[in-house]
Amino acid sequence: MMLTGYCPIYECEPLPDPEAQPYHHRWLIVDQDGRALSAKQRPKLKEIQLSLSFGYLVLKGEGMLRMDIPLDVIEDDESVVSEIHAGMRRLRIVDEGDLAAAWISNFLGVQGRLVKIHPDEKPL
Repeated sequence: MMLTGYCPIYECEPLPDPEAQPYHHRWLIVDQDGRALSAKQRPKLKEIQLSLSFGYLVLKGEGMLRMDIPLDVIEDDESVVSEIHAGMRRLRIVDEGDLAAAWISNFLGVQGRLVKIHPDEKPL
């Protein structure tokens, strides 16, 4: 299947919105061990509805309230920065917090966290 847009969250459905291009693969969902979840493992990833609105990445899912994640935040709080391995790469990531983790976990039915690839890193 050919990419028909840009996918802010790795393994979720792409957005046809050209404004999403700078955010392509900037976020991913990781399990409790810090491993990226794939749509093959968790098909519900493809059911997360994404959009951009007024400086936010908006997540929607059936039966869930919407979740708004700021797009362009300067990461200056080192307490939320950690590292993960993604394939052959070691990446610095920024955890989007407990509220986002609760949303992801409730929607997917498995413990997960929404993390953003640190702005100094190349996206996946």
